[in-house]
Amino acid sequence: MPFIDGSLIILLLIAALVIILFVKTAVVVPQKSEFVIERLGKYSRTLGAGFHILIPFLDRVAYKRSLKEEVLDIPSQICITRDNVSVEIDGVIYLQVQDSKMSAYGITDYYRAASQLAQTSLRSAIGKIELDKTFEEREAINQEVVHAVDEAAQNWGVKVLRYEIKDITPPQSVMAAMESLMKADREKRAEIARSEGERQSQINRAEGHRQQEILFSEGEKTKRINEAEGRAREIELVATATAEGLRQVAQTLSGPGGLEAANLRVAEHYLAEFGKLAKTNNSMIIPSNLADISGVVATATAVLDQVRTPGKPAAQQDRKAQTAD
Repeated sequence: MPFIDGSLIILLLIAALVIILFVKTAVVVPQKSEFVIERLGKYSRTLGAGFHILIPFLDRVAYKRSLKEEVLDIPSQICITRDNVSVEIDGVIYLQVQDSKMSAYGITDYYRAASQLAQTSLRSAIGKIELDKTFEEREAINQEVVHAVDEAAQNWGVKVLRYEIKDITPPQSVMAAMESLMKADREKRAEIARSEGERQSQINRAEGHRQQEILFSEGEKTKRINEAEGRAREIELVATATAEGLRQVAQTLSGPGGLEAANLRVAEHYLAEFGKLAKTNNSMIIPSNLADISGVVATATAVLDQVRTPGKPAAQQDRKAQTAD
């Protein structure tokens, strides 16, 4: 019985040892990661993602590397520009491990190395330009830092993807001067814009007044032309109507009974107009032959007969008129 209990204990110990060894030697590598394995202190192999078994007491995981893109903050530092102005600049750099073995054995700490090299490259780039251009040429500065760090990081198995400047902080005195300069520049642009607006407004008003005068004169011209054409047409129509009336009167007088009708019409108008004169005037001059209506009619007849027969001499016409009296 004691023998059985001792054997069971030994089996349990062996099982526990096997489990411990299995746990210690079994390695699960996550996705986008690599483990560097050393055997007896010497590089053995690089394990990719998945499940792996190591040789107990011989193999060990020496380094663990992530193949993902990593972000490293670059501490702020004082840089001196070409025009001897001190500015405080910080940034951020993006790295990615390309070769886990080289990143483990090529350099002690590639994070610190990349940070220090980025700072020195940034100081060198800032020293080549003036303060005013540091804000304009940030992209060129970023590219210069990336080129410098990536060239050195090739021996580390690390790829520098990009570098970005986060903040550029000049001294307070320089910032005050820059603020005054920007304020003056803004006021200048505002004044120029205002003067340009006033100039354009005056030009527009003058052009509008010019167009108005042109249109007014064109309208007045058209109006006068239309009035002149209307008056000319009116005169033409009146003359035509008068001529047509005279022609018809002449034709009527030449016809049978025309002269008698004209005498009767003259007598009627004579009496009617004389009656009107008597109504509208308190005093009037009465002709001596007022009752001799036949004399008036005879005179009118002589005139009408002269119109009807324009070829007769004036003396014959006078004698005819006296005979009629």
